[in-house]
Amino acid sequence: MSLAEEEPLSHRRVLNRSGFDSQTGVYNSLVQLGEHYKIPTRPDLDTATFVLSRFPDHAEPRVALIDSATNHQVTYAQLQRSIHSLAAGLYHGLGVRKGDVVFVLSPNSLLYPTICLAILSVGAVLTSANPLNTETEIAKQVMDSSPKLAIAAPEEIHKLLPTGVPTLLTTRTSDENALSVEELLDSCEPQELTETRPTQSDTAAILYSSGTTGTSKGVIITHGNFISLMQLLRFSMDVTSSNNDVFLCFIPMFHIYGLVFFGLGLFCSNNTTVLMQKFDFQAMLEAIQKYRINNLPAVPPVILGLVKYSEGGYDLTSLRRVGSGAAPLSKEVSVGFREKYPWVELRQGYGLTESCGAATFFISDEEAKAHSGGSGRLLPSYSAKVVDPESGLALPPYREGELWLKGSAVMKGYFKNEEATAATIDSDGWLRTGDLCYFDGDGFLYIVDRIKELIKHNGYQVAPAELEAILLSHPHILDAAVIPLEDEKAGQIPMACVVRAVDAELTADQVIEFVAGQVAPYKKIRRVGFISAIPRSSAGKILRKQLVSQSQQKVISKL
Repeated sequence: MSLAEEEPLSHRRVLNRSGFDSQTGVYNSLVQLGEHYKIPTRPDLDTATFVLSRFPDHAEPRVALIDSATNHQVTYAQLQRSIHSLAAGLYHGLGVRKGDVVFVLSPNSLLYPTICLAILSVGAVLTSANPLNTETEIAKQVMDSSPKLAIAAPEEIHKLLPTGVPTLLTTRTSDENALSVEELLDSCEPQELTETRPTQSDTAAILYSSGTTGTSKGVIITHGNFISLMQLLRFSMDVTSSNNDVFLCFIPMFHIYGLVFFGLGLFCSNNTTVLMQKFDFQAMLEAIQKYRINNLPAVPPVILGLVKYSEGGYDLTSLRRVGSGAAPLSKEVSVGFREKYPWVELRQGYGLTESCGAATFFISDEEAKAHSGGSGRLLPSYSAKVVDPESGLALPPYREGELWLKGSAVMKGYFKNEEATAATIDSDGWLRTGDLCYFDGDGFLYIVDRIKELIKHNGYQVAPAELEAILLSHPHILDAAVIPLEDEKAGQIPMACVVRAVDAELTADQVIEFVAGQVAPYKKIRRVGFISAIPRSSAGKILRKQLVSQSQQKVISKL
């Protein structure tokens, strides 16, 4: 018998501890799941059934949610009753059926998880939007997703009125003709709707992301994707925390990060979550002190704020763990945080909407400290390639290339956009992330830069193509390109490079105001530079790297 026949694959071809298979060019996860955490393969299992099956026994009055502003609490038993009541109201009262799309436009609230799980319970498809989006942006998403029903916070209802979509308010108002979620919860008896149960292959959500190729696209997440992610989150929670932990949520639940973590996943581990409707730094500090928060899922700007926080006056000693996601966290900020809060574990992860929000994580604080600036190892069920963008070859450890991912939580594709799907997922199921990266010799991922052109501003994705289209609609702008400028607080900010029409007296402030009136606040142009021509390739593609270099060398004045 040959050596190749005698030795297992992992011993023959895997380089050191990296998980890299030299014959296939694939990095395999080095983290093993126990039998208790195996990803369910039952085809008829759906997201809501899976999450609700993990709820604690009703005899135990465990608190699921707390409103940080009002101190109102919701137990797991109350949450389960609310989910079944709202599901019955949606199905019997409003005629929502399996496959119907329900559009949700609301900030964080105690009702948000109930709304999401009720929608999934009836087999409907959830699509959510940022409440900061403009009427125009909302209309585009509504037109693309074709919802049968919308659920909106009263203060957001005006953005949906022009669309004509029937809308259910989240809370009661003085308008007697307006039906609300609160009224349905009061009037509908809880009921499990077994006849409408979706399967793992059915679409659970369409979440709009700028994707890896530009303008906004609907990411199709299946029930199987969510269930895989929930099980992996259960595993990571159980190995890194306890079910007595108290989490603080200011991450918006319309975002994949907030949805899979706070809208669905943490309930599987029976934790308590304190909810903030919107982020405010001082309110966050007050909540940490008041509720003795020990787990804080965050984003880099918040972690930077904690590093620079020097006023004192708040007791933050309850903190045990801070997570970072949605954007890269620099090594310098990581080191500064650990120096200031030596008792707190800091762990960065990596994921994107197209991977259901996760792909890598750190299993221990020791790992995170030893690999500062890294994003952890591949989650179980995930594999990866690092592909040379020029040659297409799969690269070994310490070689930089584009990160490709494959796993049970990778999206099904882009909604009604086969061209974009084919450009992002190859025929073998590999998701091209557009991120430049490398793995080290121990299998830890490091994100180096972005191949894709998206600008990451405070954890949000901003598509340059969208802003360029708006700029080019201005009568005094001949040409334009949008590039990222590095910013310590926001990560990156959008800068517009503008070619003015001859004799046009257009100012930077006018350009900024023109765009600001048409986009959400996080998409605003923050800097403007006027140039004579936009550099392009022979194929007409904007040479953004050249513009970025010129802006760094101050060839383009930042007005």
